[in-house]
Amino acid sequence: MHPHPRHKRAGTALQAGLFSLSALVLSACGGGDSPGPAAAPMAATSAAVERPAAVDASCPPLQVTPVFEARVPTPKDVLGFALGTREVTSAESDAYLQAVDRASARVVTGIAGRSVEGRPLRYAIVGRENNVSPMGLHRVRDAVRKLRDPATSAIEAAALAATTPAILWVAGNVHGNEESGADAALRVLYHLADRKDCDAARILDNSIVVILPIQNPDGREADTRRNAYGFDMNRDWFARTQPETDGKLELLRQYPPLLFIDAHEMGSEDFFFPPNSDPVYHEVPDRALSWINYLYGTAISAEFNRQKIPYFNGPPYDLYAAEYGDTVPTIGFHAAGMTFEKHSDDPLNRRLREHYVAMWTSLSVATSERVRLLGDWRLSHLEAVDEGRRGLLEPNVIQYDAPSLYQPVPNLRVRHYFFPDDPARQRELAQLVRRLQRMDVQVYRLQAPLQVPDFRPYGAATRSVTLPAGTYWVPMAQRQKHWVQAMLHEDPYIPTDYSYDITAWSNPLLLNLPGGSSGAVLRPQASRLDLQTVPAWPKPAVTPRIGLLELPGTLGFVCAGSMRYVFDRVWRLPYTPLTPDTLQASLAKLDVLLVPDGDAEEGLKALGTRGQRALADWVKAGGRFVGYVGGAEFAVGAGVSTVVLEPSDTATSGALVRVRLDRGSPLAEGIATSGTGRPTAWVMYYDDAKMSQGLGQAAATFPGLNEPDFHASGLKTGLEELSGSTAIADEAVGRGRSVVFSIDPNFRAWTEGTQRILWNALVGPNPSLASAAAAAQPEAERQAAVEAAQRAAQALPKLDMPIRIVVRAGDADATRALVQRHGAEFQELRRGERVVFLIANPEGLSGEEHPFAHQLARELRQQVTPLSVRMP
Repeated sequence: MHPHPRHKRAGTALQAGLFSLSALVLSACGGGDSPGPAAAPMAATSAAVERPAAVDASCPPLQVTPVFEARVPTPKDVLGFALGTREVTSAESDAYLQAVDRASARVVTGIAGRSVEGRPLRYAIVGRENNVSPMGLHRVRDAVRKLRDPATSAIEAAALAATTPAILWVAGNVHGNEESGADAALRVLYHLADRKDCDAARILDNSIVVILPIQNPDGREADTRRNAYGFDMNRDWFARTQPETDGKLELLRQYPPLLFIDAHEMGSEDFFFPPNSDPVYHEVPDRALSWINYLYGTAISAEFNRQKIPYFNGPPYDLYAAEYGDTVPTIGFHAAGMTFEKHSDDPLNRRLREHYVAMWTSLSVATSERVRLLGDWRLSHLEAVDEGRRGLLEPNVIQYDAPSLYQPVPNLRVRHYFFPDDPARQRELAQLVRRLQRMDVQVYRLQAPLQVPDFRPYGAATRSVTLPAGTYWVPMAQRQKHWVQAMLHEDPYIPTDYSYDITAWSNPLLLNLPGGSSGAVLRPQASRLDLQTVPAWPKPAVTPRIGLLELPGTLGFVCAGSMRYVFDRVWRLPYTPLTPDTLQASLAKLDVLLVPDGDAEEGLKALGTRGQRALADWVKAGGRFVGYVGGAEFAVGAGVSTVVLEPSDTATSGALVRVRLDRGSPLAEGIATSGTGRPTAWVMYYDDAKMSQGLGQAAATFPGLNEPDFHASGLKTGLEELSGSTAIADEAVGRGRSVVFSIDPNFRAWTEGTQRILWNALVGPNPSLASAAAAAQPEAERQAAVEAAQRAAQALPKLDMPIRIVVRAGDADATRALVQRHGAEFQELRRGERVVFLIANPEGLSGEEHPFAHQLARELRQQVTPLSVRMP
């Protein structure tokens, strides 16, 4: 048995079960969503422990015989086979949604957006006819808008909670090769569209259910986890880079969820549903977290126990980074975001059935408690406004079974965020503001100068400043307070020293935007901004002929795909896609070669000795090589870079770290300066190799921990190892040039601040005197440096997308024994007080897909305290 989750501020909260319409009516919360003084103060309250849902005992969910009206075609009628006998295709799913729409007044369908390859993201909304008619849907949307609006009076809100259906979401297949969630969602649709028994009537009478069976139609058709650009779209939610994610979130804004189910598959046995593991992000709304843990989790557990379905909760699935299909609905919409995971190797009919049971149970619970939940949902938004007005950040606590609290949220007031109006940063500013606005955050511009006594710039000391008119202002006193903090924080204050994925995602840092916060009580003169448009990326003065080389392996596909997206849809810059097999024949047609991350060793083998020599000759003759991470290793192996790479033993799991650029380098063009007056940029450091510049110039350097330019957001374990090392090396090679990055400047297409540096590397000028320096360099000296760099690179791990575990030296023996018990191939790197285990993952499987990765993570946390467990 897993420990029962602990709830934030449990000792001071009202029991959620005691909230009622009378409490709603008596609430003192009023006033508008604006930051002004109109809204009356409110004593913040929060839910503690949810009571079980009061389900009608005469009609228990999943225990009555379904009664169908036979007005709606069955899946077999339309598709020619019963659900669960084989997986439906995207086209078949679309066809069934449309057939049900034609047959039933309970169902309407639409298209939320289109995929990269143009396939529709078709959804269905099912409910009583009066709720899903055009007028009915308008009425529901308007009622929900008013429930979320602090300006709505308590009396009107109580009436709305009593009469408004809850909006509940069922979504599947965000990972294209995790199919059964979509098939189960189609079963839910059929049952709600055609059944007339009490079990279905409870859901129909109290909700409208938005069903999005397939979130990734391109991936489903290709049987790949990712979409056509190689994006894991369960890491794209806040950034909305992909059209599939963007369309889905716009539909969520139209129909804000009280419950969002995201159905997945995984390599581990049994079924997962929340409670989630630690860490839980501190700004997850208290009530939503209580629903997840104590309402839905408890109900699903009871039903799975009744049906004897094996399951687990907790590790490794956390509720931390604001990038997933559970965290974003929870933080951004105050919904109960529920991840369901089912063992992918079980037969389809079993996968479908267990997903269906979890989905139906959740819908039944939500509708049984509709009035109370809608009332509490409104209170959650009001509490957010009040916390923002008072500058309160939610505390960090241990929610599940972490041994201790790693980082408490400091006693810090945050009432405002400010960003200077910088003409050189117009694109990044517009991107930030638009991203906030499209999650219903209100953003303003100062109409007059504002004295701020405690301005806290990102990565600098607090000081008194006068902010000029035109400064962008984001107040915390609004119902999206939790989302504002999640997007604009300087540090996420991680409660544990590990996480499921990255540990930092602050949008201003990703965009490399100056700005900061204040906790002072201020009364700015400001006007609210209309929805911003993002300016097009400027065209280069000269457009070089660029080749994009995709290295072998899953990581090569992912990183080249991310660059294809940027070339196609952000930069709108022409390029030639290449593989190692086609590179040599294409060199004469290229000015620049870009090599993203991937399997460098396999890429060099595929290129061959003659191809490597041809590449080196091309660079010496004037070509420009640009590579990052695996691409840097590829450059060393091909003899076009002399950087020295060595493995790291850091345990950051993805932290934002500030690097200092050489102000004389053309790579620093357009990069903002820090408080020290030097150009700096925030890079996503993902436990990458440590690099020294060889014969080149260090165009960007990691500052020492005690230097003013050093700053990091997220986990910092081991970052002292990077002090003084090179992040970007710029090297003259004959008449040509190589620019290599130790980090990924296009990490998931999030890091637009370092995308600008990459742009400079691809289309900007060469450094002055570079060719002269290369000409003066003795060939023998260069050849010796190349050979030394290649010898050093041989010590780098030769595994594509490994599982990476970092432990203290004293825990190495226990960790090794656990890894060996699973029969895994692994490499062990012992460096000082930390030991790194790299587990082979030859198929490039994600952590969810891997057959034992999650089991190993749980076993590790039971026996040792790992510093980091990072899964692809």
